[in-house]
Amino acid sequence: MRTEAIYAGLKLRTPIVAGSSGLTNSAKKNSAAEKAGAGAIVLKSLFEEQILMDTGSFNTHEYPKAEDYLKNYLRAGHLIDYLNLIRDTKQVCSIPIIGSINCYSSEGWIDFAHKIESAGVDALELNIFSLNTSKQFNVEEYIKLYIDIVRKVKAVVSVPIIVKIGQNHSNIVWLIEQLRLAGASAVVLFNRFYQPDIDIQEMKVNLTDVFSDPSEMYTVLRWVGIVSGKIPEIDVIASTGIHALDAPIKAILAGACAVQVCSAIYKNDLGIISQMNTVLDEWMEKNGFASVAEFKGKLNYAHIDNPVQYERSQFLKYVTQRDDQ
Repeated sequence: MRTEAIYAGLKLRTPIVAGSSGLTNSAKKNSAAEKAGAGAIVLKSLFEEQILMDTGSFNTHEYPKAEDYLKNYLRAGHLIDYLNLIRDTKQVCSIPIIGSINCYSSEGWIDFAHKIESAGVDALELNIFSLNTSKQFNVEEYIKLYIDIVRKVKAVVSVPIIVKIGQNHSNIVWLIEQLRLAGASAVVLFNRFYQPDIDIQEMKVNLTDVFSDPSEMYTVLRWVGIVSGKIPEIDVIASTGIHALDAPIKAILAGACAVQVCSAIYKNDLGIISQMNTVLDEWMEKNGFASVAEFKGKLNYAHIDNPVQYERSQFLKYVTQRDDQ
């Protein structure tokens, strides 16, 4: 099949992947995504934060043993539900199924990862993020957290590990190289986090639109192009801002092995996956590409004549032209 791709060592029939969200929280939805043309599915994340919020509703400090029992009971319940989601999805889907976890504690990563692998996932995506606002913030300790998580999870699972990171790092290339050395097979660029807005009428802080915007893809293209060119040993997946039908083509040319689609499905429907696949296939035929591998990274940092185009941060040419008018 012309559009086959390799994603963290997994063989995909197409590089269009259904990203982790409420759209992938049931076997029925996941089966529909496969029928729509998804090459793989990342299940809705298992959030330790959500579990802690739920267990936090029990205030039985007068009976600490009872409190511990209730918290462990609810935690186990969340995990059981997630393991059932994996098993049920594997029964109705033939494409790779990727588990996703988001944890606070090192214990949570290890416990969840081992059991999720046992339930049958083909790979495991780790969502690692912490917004640091402390004046005593130690950058080295923060980066060490990422690396330690990958090493600890790698020690207990054999499936490929994929790390989904945000763009809030001072040296993304260095971090990804450390993650690769720690055992990560792939990285997803980037995780999208909720942003605050201010309602000047109600005088309160609100959340902005939870969906991504097509313009957000340009930052993703920059870093996909740079990382894939400088660290070819690790797979790079493009995520956030993948809306246009030709966005997967651009991402693959920049060096992505696949793209994760989420907001575009919410804003349209699963048909967007089929449309992206059609545009990809037609473009490949028109340009004489027999496989995705033939043009993957063709325009990344290592393969263009002027790689500074990925590094440039100022509109020098545009501003100069405007000033001369």
